[in-house]
Amino acid sequence: MRRLLVTGGAGFIGSNFVHFVLENTDDTITVLDKMTYAGNRASLAGLPADRFRFIEGDICNAELVGQLFSEHDAVVHYAAESHNDNSLTGPAPFVETNIIGTFTLLEAARKSGIRYHHVSTDEVYGDLELDDPARFTENTPYNPSSPYSSTKAGSDLLVRAWVRSFGVQATISNCSNNYGPRQHVEKFIPRQITNLIDGIHPRLYGDGLNVRDWIHADDHSSAVLRILDGGRIGETYLIGADGEKTNREVIELILEAMGESPDAYDLVNDRPGHDRRYAIDWSKLRDELGWSPRYSDFSSGIADTVRWYKENEEWWRPQKAATERKYAETGQ
Repeated sequence: MRRLLVTGGAGFIGSNFVHFVLENTDDTITVLDKMTYAGNRASLAGLPADRFRFIEGDICNAELVGQLFSEHDAVVHYAAESHNDNSLTGPAPFVETNIIGTFTLLEAARKSGIRYHHVSTDEVYGDLELDDPARFTENTPYNPSSPYSSTKAGSDLLVRAWVRSFGVQATISNCSNNYGPRQHVEKFIPRQITNLIDGIHPRLYGDGLNVRDWIHADDHSSAVLRILDGGRIGETYLIGADGEKTNREVIELILEAMGESPDAYDLVNDRPGHDRRYAIDWSKLRDELGWSPRYSDFSSGIADTVRWYKENEEWWRPQKAATERKYAETGQ
């Protein structure tokens, strides 16, 4: 039995990881979450009280972080400001959480010697041309495009420096776009699904040809757990599932899963600095640690996700009106 501390565990990817670990291991988990708008206690409902506890707090609080590190065997750091649109209108929280928060955790890890895994994004690498056959690898130079991705790139570099300079026992993973249950309705896939449930056409940025490499949140969780168990200290592992799809293809699959016409969507103005294509080469994770994704069929994963949002309206409905008001202010 291992005592895990999970930062940001009330958010989308973090909460799915908490559920996955409790269902598949004997570990106990403490979630530390600031409970910004993206955190949702309902995402942690029904977890076993003898193996799970929740603490509302800020990863920038050095005293709290230090105390929690002394009580656990390992930490998985999910906590982040993560929405690109929000980073363009208000970048300050991204610097505070993603940079200062990560620094605070690393200092606590340096003092305690705790095993540390840092969860990051493929957006730190910038983007690829649509006709480029290349994919991101662990050796791709960083080239972030937004305040969000630049602060995540900065946090990655802090981890690398603390490993090299201070011997922190850390690994990093950079993952492609996640989808699945418990994702905030501001994000691309749940926004389209919930709009359709409300009888509203999905909305597509620009020409809809931007490509994202999609992975189900359960597959991301299993990969992070594999890295935590067997990853080499100081190494970075890319997590993907060969899920490259244009945004237009994703919307068409959602429409199909909901019994709608595949062209029943609206085009809206593109956002500034919108990356064209992400694609992950996850062969290092496969070859070193023997990991592979369970959801290899993206269309079936989308169908499962649509079903979850249809069956869990009480989870997402409280977020919906405020989210749509924010988008309306920018015409999106």
